[in-house]
Amino acid sequence: MDLITLLPFIVLIGAMFLMTRSAKKKQAAAAQMRNDMQPGTGVRTIGGMYATVKEVHDDTVLLEVAPGVHAVYAKNAIGAVLDDAEYNRIVHGDDQELDADGTVVPDDASSLTGDAEVAKIDLGKDDAADDAETEDATAKDVKDATAKDAKGEGKTDGDADSK
Repeated sequence: MDLITLLPFIVLIGAMFLMTRSAKKKQAAAAQMRNDMQPGTGVRTIGGMYATVKEVHDDTVLLEVAPGVHAVYAKNAIGAVLDDAEYNRIVHGDDQELDADGTVVPDDASSLTGDAEVAKIDLGKDDAADDAETEDATAKDVKDATAKDAKGEGKTDGDADSK
């Protein structure tokens, strides 16, 4: 066999080696992160729950998910170990990065109008106006139909209006 025939196989094996190597590095970093957990550290589980570490064992971790509520999780269920500032920002809403003036964006557009009172719009129709519009429309339809009949009296089926 020549080298050109073996080249695709060599490239494929090399790519597989590089992919498994990077995956092993990521797994080792995650294992190191889980081993570095200390009691009092804030964590996020792989399910997205935020909790505080109370005890660390060989394969399990005791987490305080709410004040006085403890749960035992596998170490593999810890998705991320958070630093104190990030944990407090997410869980307690403590954010030092807010503007000094405390500008708050409203959830709706009601505060953007500037008027203190909101004018109420009556969307109900007036019955008298509705009846008058119906009568006018009916009279117009009858007039249009009469004009069409007068225009096409001499025609038979299939005749066109073309000139």
